[in-house]
Amino acid sequence: MSSFKRKVTNKAALPVPGTRTSPASSSVTTISTGIPSLDDVLGGGLPLSCCLLVTAPDLHSSYGELIQKYFLAEGLACRHRLCVVDGQPKDFVRDIMWIPGQMKQQVEKTESDEEEDSSDRKVKIAWRYEQMKPFQTTVSSTPSTTDSYGHPFELSIRAPASLIDDAFCSGQLSSLTIEPSKLDVTNLIRQLEDKLQSDASTPLRICIPSLGSPFWGDVTKRELLFFLHSLKSLLRKYPHGCASVGLSPHLSADNWGGAGWLQKLGWISDAALSLSAFSGDVSMSATFPKHHGLVQIQSLPCPATLVAASDRFSVLRGLVSSSSGGSGENNLAFKCTRKRLMIETLHLDLEGGVAERRTTALVSEVFNAKSSAAMATGASVRIELEQPEQQEIAKVKKAKKKSVAFDVYDF
Repeated sequence: MSSFKRKVTNKAALPVPGTRTSPASSSVTTISTGIPSLDDVLGGGLPLSCCLLVTAPDLHSSYGELIQKYFLAEGLACRHRLCVVDGQPKDFVRDIMWIPGQMKQQVEKTESDEEEDSSDRKVKIAWRYEQMKPFQTTVSSTPSTTDSYGHPFELSIRAPASLIDDAFCSGQLSSLTIEPSKLDVTNLIRQLEDKLQSDASTPLRICIPSLGSPFWGDVTKRELLFFLHSLKSLLRKYPHGCASVGLSPHLSADNWGGAGWLQKLGWISDAALSLSAFSGDVSMSATFPKHHGLVQIQSLPCPATLVAASDRFSVLRGLVSSSSGGSGENNLAFKCTRKRLMIETLHLDLEGGVAERRTTALVSEVFNAKSSAAMATGASVRIELEQPEQQEIAKVKKAKKKSVAFDVYDF
């Protein structure tokens, strides 16, 4: 009798709507966060049984809560079970964005809405570059036609109230209200475990929009770390659950919990991102007028693997494998337009605008500066205009000069 046996492959089970298999491991299932560029940074999406922590230290913006709203909206569109933990969970859910009424399969432009008119203009470039792909700063956010992974949400559209009411009545959407006077971290973890045990056939998304906010009372550093560690351990026991946690702005500062506070949060979480807005830095806002802040990666999820899937499959990070002769990583930034929030590579704009490239100040600016200085000192300003003969002589001198340019690199 032969010892060889024929291998028969079992039919793969149909994936749950709104989920995908991780490109790094076939045993890992990922879900979408609702933001295609954030899914790319995470290596294809947030893996189940993992926790995402988002910190936003800016007190005057709510970019961290915006990511949590995308997380909830995507789960609601995919018919996943949702659990919101907040001081006012129902008010937070009713403010999430939704899909536009006209469901057209279209490619979303990465430029802001203010630049849509200028992008149609034809720009004359060298013939050798005409066949090259246009410069892209983010990933394509076209909704897939084969599955329900990712939806084209718009910030200007709110989810229908009837849809949210039906989700609450059917049990798809549930909430846990935080009471500062009766806050017990152990009891909260037990309630979340009951939610995970109720149904294992559908993914459960746990959303905590603002951990450590005034609704939570006076949370200490030890209680915060204990809660994050307990939540991470709980998700390991139930592979059909995942969590997205937003840290309160005053707790997101790097010096709140001592030296290396954000690094500690990255160690205790599966994935940790920091959104540092430019609202408090005038120089950064002037240098990068098209971006609203920087994206700093503290940790990335790597379940069932030694290396994070983002290191090999992320387009935005732009890592180069060591076998190809080097390694590197792109700087990332985020911007929020009228319709969407996106993460893209950080780059400098053209000097002087798209239509012109100017290195010197305008004549009007120089004249205004000189006149204001003269008025301050009490001196008189004398304006002399060049005669036509002098202008012709200057043109002849410029025409005699020859300029020769060489290409340093030949692509």
